[in-house]
Amino acid sequence: QVQLVESGGGLVQPGGSLRLSCAASGISFRLYDMGWYRQAPGKQRELVATITRGGSTNYGDSVKGRAAISRDNAKNLVYLQMNSLKPEDTAVYYCKVVHTAYWGQGTQVTVSS
Repeated sequence: QVQLVESGGGLVQPGGSLRLSCAASGISFRLYDMGWYRQAPGKQRELVATITRGGSTNYGDSVKGRAAISRDNAKNLVYLQMNSLKPEDTAVYYCKVVHTAYWGQGTQVTVSS
């Protein structure tokens, strides 16, 4: 079965950086677009970034210029580098196989001093 396992979340100070990882299994990873989404308490889930199987990227307006999504097809991994973190970036971050119903379980990112 398809499994997406996120890691790398935690507590970080404002202005800090974090790299999230998502390990995928059960799919032909290189054939799929992948994405990161996030959901803050009381808010709807929103797009953070996507990367196509060809490596083209797209970012949500709230993270443009501060985030970088990348993938390693040899290792079935997708990464999200987040810089200049703000308290409003606090959320559960989810990995997703775009255009499917496959989601990871999420990893908590808390930005606070």
